[in-house]
Amino acid sequence: MLTGKQKSYLRSLGNTRRALFQIGKEGLSYNLYRTIEDSLEAHELVKVSVLKTCDTDFKELAFDLAMNTHSEVVQTIGRTILLYRESKEAKILLP
Repeated sequence: MLTGKQKSYLRSLGNTRRALFQIGKEGLSYNLYRTIEDSLEAHELVKVSVLKTCDTDFKELAFDLAMNTHSEVVQTIGRTILLYRESKEAKILLP
């Protein structure tokens, strides 16, 4: 569980990052979960963009992503989700 200070720090880091993944009308799939998990292991902080063609509820989508990738939702803003999961070799040092 992240504290408010940690979330604030991660939001500041995520502000400059580009979205690595886009979710469209197909929604979520097993392959998408696996690639996001691999990316979380490599980068720890991943930004996901949800296109307007996606019919799934945005908050439900963020919850499903976090649950299936064993990560935490740092921020949802607009149609963008910021996820964090500490990797085996920590790259981001949290305050």
